[in-house]
Amino acid sequence: MVSSVHAVLATGSGIVIIRSCDDVITGRHWLAREYVWFLIPYMIYDSYAMYLCDWCRTRDQNRGPSLTLRSFLSRNRLMITHHAVILFVLVPVAQSLRGDLGDFFVGCIFMAELSTPFVSLGRVLIQLKQQHTLLYKVNGILTLATFFCCRILLFPFMYWSYGRQQGLSLLQVPFSIPFYCNIANAFLVAPQLYWFCLLCRKAVRLFDTPQAKKDG
Repeated sequence: MVSSVHAVLATGSGIVIIRSCDDVITGRHWLAREYVWFLIPYMIYDSYAMYLCDWCRTRDQNRGPSLTLRSFLSRNRLMITHHAVILFVLVPVAQSLRGDLGDFFVGCIFMAELSTPFVSLGRVLIQLKQQHTLLYKVNGILTLATFFCCRILLFPFMYWSYGRQQGLSLLQVPFSIPFYCNIANAFLVAPQLYWFCLLCRKAVRLFDTPQAKKDG
């Protein structure tokens, strides 16, 4: 529930920022900076919540605190890295290093949270053992669609938006912006592609009926 509420607020903020910025470079909206202060405690909370969930699943194994922490970091290293990059890299960039430029792109990054409520609902339905229901399958489709649009197509959209304003084609944009911008975007989109592949594999298993397996 907390993750879903955060996702709704982040997505709403992103929409407001994007619609308010007539210029993708110099357009300004106060939410681009102020919402980040709400994002910081959420990321800290989410990391601690993941640790508590992991601890609850393994507490019967009578592990010590240090072993439990090491096991948690090992199993969730990609997600923990994701949260750490947001806190220690993206937050400083968003709050100070970018100066007064790029509110539009900050709003785009906020939009990436649109898929989170559907991911969360899927987890809840699994806990309630509702994987066989139509709701679970429809939610799976919505998860794939929103994840693909808002976490993968988001990056070509940002390049296209910049190119449209500068009179460049989409293919020309990567060669007309600083190299470090391309590197940063590559690092951001790489884990999204990995998670999307995992979602697709899960979707294939979900819709792969016993008859289909037999025919295969």
